[in-house]
Amino acid sequence: MRHGNAFASTVKPDETIEVPGVGGRRSRVVSRRLLSEIIEPRMEEIFSLIQRDVMKSGYQDLLSGGVVVTGGATLLEQTPELAEMIFDMPVKRGSPLGVGGLKDVVNSPKFATATGLLRYGAKNSAKARFTIREKNIYEKVRGSMKNWVKDLF
Repeated sequence: MRHGNAFASTVKPDETIEVPGVGGRRSRVVSRRLLSEIIEPRMEEIFSLIQRDVMKSGYQDLLSGGVVVTGGATLLEQTPELAEMIFDMPVKRGSPLGVGGLKDVVNSPKFATATGLLRYGAKNSAKARFTIREKNIYEKVRGSMKNWVKDLF
């Protein structure tokens, strides 16, 4: 996320990055602005689709405090600023809250949604809505995530 930018116009025209070659090919030098000119319309499209869905849902007026964006793509420079332009309200990047243990690993917008959903599931796991065919979905997901983290480290 250190090379892309959600607003291409803020990238100097002479900035370049080296893209490593794959499959035995040599690395190439690419304009950082060109990369951002590809990224910007995609980010605009994503935020516009979300804005459209929020409008269709009828919850637009409930977002008076603003929008929190999460996910790895939000780490791109200028993402909150682009989102503010689309949503016409304050926007900030979200990071996981209340995470212990592996905090240094998961303390990133990349993991905010997954962490939030796991915390919500943990808090509400005893409720009937988390069961399918008498099996607790939260426990199954938590077990899978635990094994995934073990394999990672």
